Amino acid sequence: MKEVVLGLLGLGNIGGGVWDLIREFGEETALRTGYSLRVKKALVLDKKIHGGKEVPEEVLTTDKADILEDPEIQIVCEFLGGEQPAASMMLRALENGKSVVTANKMALSLHFDELRAMAGKTGAGLYYEASVGGAIPIITSIQSPLIANHVEQIMGIVNGTTNYILTRMAAEGADYGTILKDAQRLGLAEPNPAADVEGMDAAYKLSILGSLAFHNRVYVENIYREGITKISPEDIAFGREMGYVLKLLAIGKDNGDSIEARVHPAFLPADHPLARVDGSLNAVYLYGHSFKDMMLEGRGAGDAPTASAIVGDIIQAASHEVHPMPYLRQNPVPVADDWQSKYFIRMAAKDAPGVLAEVMGLLAGEGISVSAMMQKHAVPGGKAMIIVITHTAPESAVQRVVKALNPEICQVENVIRVEG
Repeated sequence: MKEVVLGLLGLGNIGGGVWDLIREFGEETALRTGYSLRVKKALVLDKKIHGGKEVPEEVLTTDKADILEDPEIQIVCEFLGGEQPAASMMLRALENGKSVVTANKMALSLHFDELRAMAGKTGAGLYYEASVGGAIPIITSIQSPLIANHVEQIMGIVNGTTNYILTRMAAEGADYGTILKDAQRLGLAEPNPAADVEGMDAAYKLSILGSLAFHNRVYVENIYREGITKISPEDIAFGREMGYVLKLLAIGKDNGDSIEARVHPAFLPADHPLARVDGSLNAVYLYGHSFKDMMLEGRGAGDAPTASAIVGDIIQAASHEVHPMPYLRQNPVPVADDWQSKYFIRMAAKDAPGVLAEVMGLLAGEGISVSAMMQKHAVPGGKAMIIVITHTAPESAVQRVVKALNPEICQVENVIRVEG
């Protein structure tokens, strides 16, 4: 039996979940793996909050040096959240030759290059399975069993808060604001939900997944991002009538000479595997040249699922003398600022002759053909609701049409991409 000495940076929900899992299931883990896990120190802001019989006094510290500079501690687990000081502490741990395990998608995505470089320089390990999808083994899958594949596409529901909101909007026909308030009351959404509902959380995760799957650095600032705040019950209902389900998706595609990386609401055909992933569940759909279609689904957040992935990474870090390092292309290709998709366009149009012809003329002028159209009852102001689904078209062309429409006769209410 080999003892592995750990230092925990943070003892909040996730750190506490890891402490509990090691304490309650550590003996069984040791029997299965041959590694006995011992937490020597846990960094906290206030010892009084965490003190007591569950966490011995001698384990708690308010000094980061007790972890980062202690030669006995082999693996540092970071649970502070946010960009800083988490990134700096992880960098220092790696500099001191300590392997790092983290669930911090923000710090990891923003500082991946320097963390990876320091790990390579000192020979320490950098492990981050829990940073995307909680207990879903998506990162391990990309880096190990699927490594002999050209991954062409990723589509993921990687934010449980937005999936919960959209699921309830679809089921109840309620508006976004009402469901958000309920989610906050239930603790499923933060008091300030911007990182989730504006798509930043998903963008950090796509940065990590895209970089690994496409072996090409995908920077957060190059990811197109659009949240769910403008989604209405009407969009969801009309989409359902036309055979679609709405999800907030993180989408990555390797087009050879460029990569697509975007986070936005998207309609999926009702029979697509991701369309049935409801509530706060996460799922990632992959397409590769050899394995074809694959989807991994599970709990993407919460202290227990995340702790499970973290302890798995700790065992991986302990069992490697030479730590795996993801391959990235020496000559990276750019992230595209234009792409091809189908589009759901909802318009409030003046009920007058020639209006529909003008809309169709503008679409045709950009080479955009229509695959389906629906007209609904008049909305306030005497305008008719028109919904158009296009065939595949360039994003830039669709945006030119939207800008060219005269709002006095045809107001574009929403444009939602259609995938799958």
